Amino acid sequence: AAPAAKAVAAVAPVAPLLAAANIENGKAKFRLCAACHTATEGGKNLIGPNLWNVVNGKRGVAEGFSYSSGLKGLGGAWGYEDLNSFIANPKQYVPQTKMTFAGLPKAGDRADVIAYLRTFSASPAALP
Repeated sequence: AAPAAKAVAAVAPVAPLLAAANIENGKAKFRLCAACHTATEGGKNLIGPNLWNVVNGKRGVAEGFSYSSGLKGLGGAWGYEDLNSFIANPKQYVPQTKMTFAGLPKAGDRADVIAYLRTFSASPAALP
């Protein structure tokens, strides 16, 4: 069985930052993600899964993508704070993840990326 996800030490909550998040900065920062992820409806998986509907979407369910045992075992959904912790330090949040990205240390950058990810949906998730 995969270990449960754990909170990343000293990660500032993202919820208070989302209302003022800069989607254009998120789009710029997302270029780091775009090397491995698509985020279009029906988009293909690359090295990482397609991120369409990722905010509040179920974890580990992108069709045709082979997830790590750590991520497959999480279950649940990618809530705002889950995404915040994962993007801050993927390997600390899911020790067995295959994702090699080191993370975004700045809370504002994470909020911007998450706000941008939220736009990848026909019905964007409500802000917290």
